[in-house]
Amino acid sequence: MLSIAVIVVLSYLAGSIPGSVWVGKWLYGIDIRHYGSGNAGATNVFRVLGWKAGVLATVVDLGKGLLAAGVIATIRLDDLPSGLAFWHVETFVRMLAGLAAIVGHMFPVWAGFKGGKGVNTAAGVLFALSPVTMLITLGVFALVLLTSRYVSLASLTATIAFPSAVAIRKYLFHVDSLDGSLLIISILMALGIIYAHRANIRRLLNGTENRVRTFRPARGMRGRGEL
Repeated sequence: MLSIAVIVVLSYLAGSIPGSVWVGKWLYGIDIRHYGSGNAGATNVFRVLGWKAGVLATVVDLGKGLLAAGVIATIRLDDLPSGLAFWHVETFVRMLAGLAAIVGHMFPVWAGFKGGKGVNTAAGVLFALSPVTMLITLGVFALVLLTSRYVSLASLTATIAFPSAVAIRKYLFHVDSLDGSLLIISILMALGIIYAHRANIRRLLNGTENRVRTFRPARGMRGRGEL
């Protein structure tokens, strides 16, 4: 159990790296949480600081998930527990590390526990675990974003699409590399991300959610003299 405890702690700390906050402070001297939507996520960085800062914040957030599920989860200080029923132990540990990283992103110890909504970090985790399923999910995200122009709706749809795609691939197409733990924990991830988007859901229902006006590279509010 020592290995799992270390993996969870390190994954949480990695997830706590506040990429969006640090990008804003180091490159522009501002706290992104005081501008735009007030969210410490890459979408707010795109809107406020422009596409270059947004891409950098996105890479950091994705990287945290990949690091936790792809690297930190491989640490072995003792034997992993057995007897987890239908759960594949390796996948279970990697998903646990991923969940810890997502919690770290949402409640980062390095940034006063005020973080983002976890979508990009979750994407990094799921890329590490099932890249094919994640590519399908990205296709869903892109389709919804292009047709609706709502980033939040695209994120929520993609969040639901991943466990749905896992279930379809596993139980309809019998893909042996997918096990039950991936489905169950991806559902838990989806529930957490949906909860984090509760304000967006209210705005979508009320018709007050912001749309993406253009898909051209954003200059950001700073570029328009709005900061």
